[in-house]
Amino acid sequence: MRQSKIFSKTTKTMPADIKLASHKFLYKAGFIRESAAGRYYFLPIGIRVREKIAKIVEEEMNRAGAIKIITPVLHPLDLWKETNRTQSVGFELMIVKDRNNSEFALGGTAEEMMVDLVRKFSLSYRDLPFNIYQFSQKFRDEMRARGGLLRVREFMMKDAYSFHADEDDFKKEYQNMWEAYKNIFNRLGLATVVVEADNGYIGGEYCHEFVVESDAGESRFLISADGAYAAHEDVAQFEKKCMNLEEKLTDLKEVDAQRGNTMEDGVDFHQLPLWQQIKDVLFVNEKGEFILAIIRGDFDVNKTKLKNLTKSVDLRHATDEEIRGLGSEPGFISPVGIDKKVIVVADDSLRTIKNAYGGANKKNKDLLNINIDRDYQPNLEGDIAMAQDGFLSEGGSRLQESKGIEVGNIFQLGYHYSSKMNAKFTDADGKEKFYYMGCYGIGIDRTLATIAEKYHDDKGIIWPESVAPFKIHLIGIGNQESGAWDKAEELYKILEQAGMEVLFDDRRDITAGEKFADADLIGCPYRLVVSEKTLAKNSVEVKKRNEDKAELVEIGEVIKYITHST
Repeated sequence: MRQSKIFSKTTKTMPADIKLASHKFLYKAGFIRESAAGRYYFLPIGIRVREKIAKIVEEEMNRAGAIKIITPVLHPLDLWKETNRTQSVGFELMIVKDRNNSEFALGGTAEEMMVDLVRKFSLSYRDLPFNIYQFSQKFRDEMRARGGLLRVREFMMKDAYSFHADEDDFKKEYQNMWEAYKNIFNRLGLATVVVEADNGYIGGEYCHEFVVESDAGESRFLISADGAYAAHEDVAQFEKKCMNLEEKLTDLKEVDAQRGNTMEDGVDFHQLPLWQQIKDVLFVNEKGEFILAIIRGDFDVNKTKLKNLTKSVDLRHATDEEIRGLGSEPGFISPVGIDKKVIVVADDSLRTIKNAYGGANKKNKDLLNINIDRDYQPNLEGDIAMAQDGFLSEGGSRLQESKGIEVGNIFQLGYHYSSKMNAKFTDADGKEKFYYMGCYGIGIDRTLATIAEKYHDDKGIIWPESVAPFKIHLIGIGNQESGAWDKAEELYKILEQAGMEVLFDDRRDITAGEKFADADLIGCPYRLVVSEKTLAKNSVEVKKRNEDKAELVEIGEVIKYITHST
């Protein structure tokens, strides 16, 4: 491709709000341009990278036995109502009406569409299992678009859905997809950490994310020092050491407490350890229910775990007025004697301490020697604690905090969607049974940005050969009389005839320095320069983008040199 004919240009300037390296270089090199917030044009060289990523994903999905289809972008809203996801997704649905006043959702994910497709067929156990996938535009009305392609409102995703007779069969496909994803990301040059994660609005009981470690990411996860355990902060578990279980229970006692409202104020006033204090956090869910999360004072409440345990879609902190309306007091909330309309949810860490202390639901009044079961009975009990850097995994290895970009995920869906949508197959015994399902996603555009985020220097992107827009960036330098241009033209045709992907910088009104800067910015693996100087030695200057040193290679040996260097 001739650079003079490409509908995109490099630029030295960019909007002030661009912060991440991937966003900066994709913009400056002419891979993308923003349309509206969170929605992007893909320009010619950007499309080439995007298509190469999709091709690798498609090859590995096909190799794993999945079957490619395509679903409509507009989803009948009635399908989403069948699963009650019009109110429960983790993003705002974008809804449109057609001329018949029928409502459709712009597809943000495709569980309902895939299940609806499958239930249109009369299938039996003999047709199972199967895995169907697609590449399609997804639409999510994200509250906050950021980081270029890392968090957007419109993007390409590969999403796959498997259908099984039972959980045992599903587990085989789950592992199959796990291995396929490892192959995909290895081919893309991305080292991933597979972390346990929360299924969120998609549903199901467990899932794993494929995360590329990067400070640019929004995924915070914990990984054990021995590498045996990795989990997103939303679900990470840790060892909750028993503290003073040898103590005898002592009598509950109310005392004056002229203190501030913080946990630290309680520690200072009572001169007792933080771990012995009860932390009380009052939430309100989407139904208007009051949920009091109580936990050991040295731990923090994990809202995701709390939402899952209480089956809440959304949680917000209660206001001071709401707290007082329940007969309590901000900073002095207690599960002991709290209004019965409040759902008390206890973290299991409260089983590791005795004779705790905390508020008494009255201003400047505290309770000493609070004990679970004797003094209060939680409505729900479980793990609602946030793991932190330095905590110990349940295997005893120290947890280390890291950040990364989620590029893929695999989910167990079970019967969640098939049961809600009455999607059944006929089993060997002649009875109809619900499909057992899994789903598997890869964000193509986010993956592209992640590669640029991981592979760059201060001059531009350094694309891995597997996804580079072109393998070779050919540059001609010199005046018309030097012969360099004719030789560059000749070499361009030779390289293309040899099947090599070449971006030929044939612009004659651009300085050599500008051409080199553009080559570094765009980031093709090989830069070839034909100039009067190289012609004097019947050679071409060859430089790899990821190396500093250039060398002269005889023109007749260039193809062999590049082929053997790959």
